[in-house]
Amino acid sequence: MARKVFNPEEESKDLGFGSVLAGKRGLRLLNRDGSFNVERREPQWWGRLNNYQALVSMKWSWFFAWVVVYFVALNLLFAAAYAACGADALRSDSMMTGVFARAFFFSVETFSTIGYGNIVPVGWGANMLVTVESLVGLMSVALVTGILFARFSRPRMEIEYSRNAVVAPYRGITAFMFRIVNKRDSQLIEVAAKVVFSRFETDGESRLRKFHNLRLERENVAFFPLAWTVVHPIDEDSPLWGWTHEQLIEAQAEYFVLLTGTDETYSETVHSRSSYMEEETVWGAKFAPVFREDGSNRPTLDWERFHAVERVSAPAVLEH
Repeated sequence: MARKVFNPEEESKDLGFGSVLAGKRGLRLLNRDGSFNVERREPQWWGRLNNYQALVSMKWSWFFAWVVVYFVALNLLFAAAYAACGADALRSDSMMTGVFARAFFFSVETFSTIGYGNIVPVGWGANMLVTVESLVGLMSVALVTGILFARFSRPRMEIEYSRNAVVAPYRGITAFMFRIVNKRDSQLIEVAAKVVFSRFETDGESRLRKFHNLRLERENVAFFPLAWTVVHPIDEDSPLWGWTHEQLIEAQAEYFVLLTGTDETYSETVHSRSSYMEEETVWGAKFAPVFREDGSNRPTLDWERFHAVERVSAPAVLEH
């Protein structure tokens, strides 16, 4: 069996998935939302919760759920400590007779520095717990406030990708295209696009996933106020040349998209990524016009037509 020779040029095209992951068949490497199709398992659940990056980047619903769980769990812990000090450790003029219930709501008042004054700690043990909980409460509020500020102030590129990519006639040849638009009101400048194409190819007696950089008609735009159709002309130098739609599906072709730009508000670099499987590519179609006139002499983006495509004639094999 012939030994495979190390090819630095081929290795440089690897996106970092590694030979094990890239060699798996039937696996999409990059999801449409930009997340990698890899499951990371922390040894302990606390390791995930104690991760600043996770707290800043997780969904808002999950973040607020963790805050509620933390708040309730911590007050239950202090309530149990107050109850352990005895039934007379907390004196109350209210009608609440349950020892644990009285301790829990007193803990909530102390933690939040509310202090209605109808429950009073009695004795060294209860007052020491009040001191500790006051410190924990102040630090917890400061921590959650800091994370909330970090979540709100974090610059983020929110790009809408067309539901499908298309293969359509383009300037006398054929081209692979997809459309993007900025969904946020913030302005992006110096936006650059990079598209990497992968498929399984036969290399000797083995079938390996290969990566190819696709040359784009335009790799960057100085301003991005409108929709941008990213175009890869398919000529003799393109890795798509001579392939059919069915062959690319069988080869599990995937198109990786990486966008980088500068957020004008924060003057920081932001990123967005997505991918298209060959099954999500429509051959013999072009994108429908996305702008309409509203009488004000200003183009208006029609969101209902952003994903729309129109059928055109296209070759079955990508060649002249």
